[in-house]
Formats: sequence, structure tokens, C-alpha cells
Amino acid sequence: MAIGASDELLGTFVPIAVYWLYSGLYLALDGVERLDVYRLHPREEETAKNIVSRGAVVRGVLMQQVFQVAVSLTLFAVIGDDNGTEQKQPSALVMLLQFAIAMFVMDTWQYFMHRYMHINKFLYKHIHSKHHSLVVPYSFGALYNHPLEGLILDTIGGALSFLISGMTPRTSILFFSFATIKTVDDHCGLWLPGNILHALFNNNSAYHDIHHQLYGNKYNFSQPFFVMWDKILGTYMPYSIELRKGRGLESRPVKLDIAQSTKVD
Repeated sequence: MAIGASDELLGTFVPIAVYWLYSGLYLALDGVERLDVYRLHPREEETAKNIVSRGAVVRGVLMQQVFQVAVSLTLFAVIGDDNGTEQKQPSALVMLLQFAIAMFVMDTWQYFMHRYMHINKFLYKHIHSKHHSLVVPYSFGALYNHPLEGLILDTIGGALSFLISGMTPRTSILFFSFATIKTVDDHCGLWLPGNILHALFNNNSAYHDIHHQLYGNKYNFSQPFFVMWDKILGTYMPYSIELRKGRGLESRPVKLDIAQSTKVD
């Protein structure tokens, strides 16, 4: 199939544009000092704990997105219809069902692949530890991974979600743009009031921040939507959002001594 200016092209490139636009929004908010009261880590911790520069993160994400584009265009070319007729689009109800299936497939694939990369010491040391070099996550670092991890978790996981759900390329534009927004939001490092994603999903920036800390390295593997597999398989670490001594917020496991913190209602 010859891919022109089509749903296939939009399904490939729109989520990438969404990634940088939504990350850019959080980057702009990061410059607003009065929002520091909603940060999950003090500003100075990013420099002190992260062992990779922001420039290296940008280059790493762009590399992954090149692989993502190549796989996406290849997939569309293989499964595409050559007869030139426009594909019939599903009803809103069918689209919602496809979204639900795709979310389940993506969560299931990423949970087990992600968890295995922690269990297998070789894979963690040589592959997954690259993502965990961001101890203090931030928005555009959401897809900062080793290229092999990006291929396995994100690209293949996305392809499986697309194929198993049976969604059309046009529906995939919406689904993968939403999944991108969710992933960026989970790494934003902020706990902003009124964030609708926090109201809809227990898998959020605070939940994922726990996983990026040393004490949470063996917990909270689920991403990007729900926490069901963590709860079913006993890897869920409950947490609370606390006022940090000094300024800001902190996501802390409820098992830790939090006597020095004041709980946020």
C-alpha cells in the first residue's frame, strides 16, 4: 500500500506531535515558581539525583520515535487495503469498546514486560536502568528508554493494542494521542489540583513516582492506564500525598514513617 496524506500518516505522526506539545506545556509550567508547591520533588533534586542531561534525554526520545515511525509505517503498509476505497469508520460505541480492549492489551503487555525487566538483572542493568536514570521524572523524559526497551514495551505494545482491538487507523490517532498524553502526565513530576486524569485513573504521576524511587523499584509496574495487575499480583505499593517539609509535595509509601509529614486532604 502506498501511504499518502492519510489516516495512516496521521496515526503515525500526530502522537509524536502530541508528545512534544504536551511535554512543552509542562515545561512551561515548570518555569512558574509559584507552582513549586505542587512539585513532587524540589527543583534541586533533579540536578542532584538524575544522572543524564536534558539534552541527552531529548536525543534519546527522538531516536525512539524514529523506530516508532518505522514500525508504524511498516505495519500500516502490510495490513493496508490497496483497493483505494475509504475504510468504514465504527460507531462511537464500537470505538469505546476498542479503546477499552486496547487499554487492557497495552496495560497487560507493559506490566509483564516491565516487571520482567526488573526481575532479570541483566535486562535491568543493560536496558531498563536507562529509564531509571531519571530518579526525578519530568514530562519529556516519559519515553526516555533504551531503544530495545522502547521497541518492546512501547512500539510492540502499541502494535498489539492496535491489531487486537481491531481499531481503524483513524481511531488509532485518537487512542495513541490519548495514551501519549497519559504517559507524559504520569512523568510530569507535578500533582496539580483539578487534573482530570488523576480523577479518572489511579495510575498517575504520584503512583509512578513511587516506582522511580529506590524503595519502590519492585512495585507499581503498571502503565499507562490502570493498576489492576499490580493489585492482582501483589506488586501494588499504596501511597499518600504529603506536604514536604519546607515546600512542595511528596508521594510516600504508607509503610514508611511519615510522622514528620502533614497529610494533604
